Amino acid sequence: MSLVCRVIPCLDVNAGRVVKGVNFENLRDMGDPVELAKLYYEQGADEITFLDVTATVDARATTYEVVTRTAEQVFIPLTVGGGVRSTADVSRLLACGADKIGVNSAAIARPALLDEIADRFGAQVLVLSLDVKRSALTDSGFVVTTHGGRTETTLDALEWAREATERGAGELLVNSIDADGTKEGFDLELVRLMREVSSVPVIASGGAGAASHFAPAIRAGADAVLAASVFHSGQLTVGDVKNAMTAEGIEVRA
Repeated sequence: MSLVCRVIPCLDVNAGRVVKGVNFENLRDMGDPVELAKLYYEQGADEITFLDVTATVDARATTYEVVTRTAEQVFIPLTVGGGVRSTADVSRLLACGADKIGVNSAAIARPALLDEIADRFGAQVLVLSLDVKRSALTDSGFVVTTHGGRTETTLDALEWAREATERGAGELLVNSIDADGTKEGFDLELVRLMREVSSVPVIASGGAGAASHFAPAIRAGADAVLAASVFHSGQLTVGDVKNAMTAEGIEVRA
């Protein structure tokens, strides 16, 4: 577990605009991704994550352009995910200014993709994004989903996390579909279980609704906390979150 935790605003991008919904549904327009990324950078965000939530061929060109424009104005690590299917996709996103690449559905379909990316670019570039749902079908009680949470697999989320790190994933972005957009807090049980099986940093995602929700996720084992709705709505700033965690005795980056 990292000594200093990170606060990461997440921008779900659809056709060049930031969107947000509840449980991955009923998406609403939340603004321009470059403007929001710059705002969060100025507020003290440690990293920014872009997720192309539709990742159609048409939207892909838009995403490249958005990443390029953002990298010119935001000087913190930038993770980009959504629709990444090959090392060629990774190479192009890195050339546009991304620092890390999130992979989800394509890796589930073909796990060797993780080995290929890690071998070519290094584990520090590769983030496995897991969209996780509670399910009675697996031993852990959690399964991974694909296609933006719309398609359930029978793959045990903890087993998949373990395999992915063995294949070279340098970080796990663990998003709870059940908690996503509910603003009721992170799924702390999921975070704890992921911490137990993971040898790499764990990013908790899904459910943040108040400044008080972040410290428990770090205590449960997360190395970083990621949120979207509370930042996009203006309910909280990055500074609010860092101040709340500092007050709880958790060390944050200045």
